[in-house]
Amino acid sequence: MQLVEVRFKGNRRGFYRWSEVDDPLRLEEPVIVEADRGLDLGRVQSAGETAAKKCAGGCSSGCDTGEAPKAEAEPKVVRRASQEEIRQLNELRKQEEDARRTVMDRARKHDLGMKISDTEWQWDRHKLTVYFTSEKRVDFRGLVRDLAGHFRTRIELRQIGVRDEAARLSGVGRCGREYCCTSWLGELHPVSLALAKDQHLSLNPQQISGGCGRLLCCLKYEHDFYVASRKRFPKEGKTITTALGAEKVVAVDIFRERVFLRSEQHGSRIIPLVALKEEVEHLGEVLPTPENRPKAPPPPAPRPEATAATAEGEPPPRRRRRRGRRGKGGGLGGNDTPPSTPPTSD
Repeated sequence: MQLVEVRFKGNRRGFYRWSEVDDPLRLEEPVIVEADRGLDLGRVQSAGETAAKKCAGGCSSGCDTGEAPKAEAEPKVVRRASQEEIRQLNELRKQEEDARRTVMDRARKHDLGMKISDTEWQWDRHKLTVYFTSEKRVDFRGLVRDLAGHFRTRIELRQIGVRDEAARLSGVGRCGREYCCTSWLGELHPVSLALAKDQHLSLNPQQISGGCGRLLCCLKYEHDFYVASRKRFPKEGKTITTALGAEKVVAVDIFRERVFLRSEQHGSRIIPLVALKEEVEHLGEVLPTPENRPKAPPPPAPRPEATAATAEGEPPPRRRRRRGRRGKGGGLGGNDTPPSTPPTSD
């Protein structure tokens, strides 16, 4: 059986099995798949080994267990979609905006603090999924009953985050291209402010945030490059000994391979990293960089008696602590009091 990854509206994806091995599915081919209490229509995103690698990260069909999965328990690709079935799906997509406005009006009547982001019809109209965002938990049981009576179908309300909302609605980023989370980024990874600090970017959230109001996903793309490149440079603020004496590292330019130095006697100067290394090595020293940092010494070897006791399966001997004796000549006991200090005379 062929394993395929099927893409639906937004960033929703799923893994399915195709039983016709002699006639494999191709990329972007429309297919009808088994869905919740019915059928759904999507397009093939990946197939074969590529889909198996993606599925290994977490798949409900059990393809990452290494065992032969049960065919009756797996979602399957039923057939290839015809042009008429694709036309029906396109008609449903046109009706989803009207459905979203209807859900918004009903949610406003129920006085629910929720923002309706998107709606998605299942291809056979057996289910309508409503995606919404909210700052707190919402009791939407009354809204579900109201919508089920209006649309005469099964209603599913799913709360998502602002990043997932941006991935579903799409948009254009400040780079002039479509959002990465919509076009190609399958999983949203956490992005922290430490990534911006390592890249020496502005820490103003308005300048490093995307359309969703969260930190840009692209901050994570080049982070490993910045960390690896800075290991070849001396740390900023560190004082090093050069041919001109003691100079302080003011800044580094990892793209042009330059170091900005400053000293009290000679002022500021800019020197290439290669020339700085040669200058320091000419003095018989090594440029202090994170990659030239000496390695920590290995831990001391255990004592012979402790090793022998452990090899025989016995616990190592415990060191005894010396305690003071109670009485006149020893230390203080549990109920002893310190001797009084004789008064001193002027």
